[in-house]
Amino acid sequence: MTNDAPDRAGIEDLVIRFTDAFNRDDLDEAMTYFADDAFYDEFNGTRSHGKDAIREALVPQFRGDYGTIRFHTEGISVDASSGTALIRWLCTLESGGVRQGWRGLDVLCFEHGLLKEKHTYAKADVPLLRPA
Repeated sequence: MTNDAPDRAGIEDLVIRFTDAFNRDDLDEAMTYFADDAFYDEFNGTRSHGKDAIREALVPQFRGDYGTIRFHTEGISVDASSGTALIRWLCTLESGGVRQGWRGLDVLCFEHGLLKEKHTYAKADVPLLRPA
């Protein structure tokens, strides 16, 4: 880890602010956390490389194409020496009067305070919340 890299508290703060941008549907802010050459591995196996490709992959979610998506943090673990954070979450999706949820996690790898890798893993097959 280099001298200009965040410590454990700094990385945790980055994760919290990054997640908050998602929950406010603020794509422009969320993109400020990514390095130019970052990559994003989605839970479905799709990989996007570079900020333009990542933005394109995230647009439908932030635009509301799937409904209202929110991430409720259940835990954060940080390894400051590697710049890696794990965030466990409950994701809720509300669309057309139906509310569903599933658990998952993101592995976030930071370098010089920017997100280089975002790996998403989800238990999306079994919704935890039933229709309202």
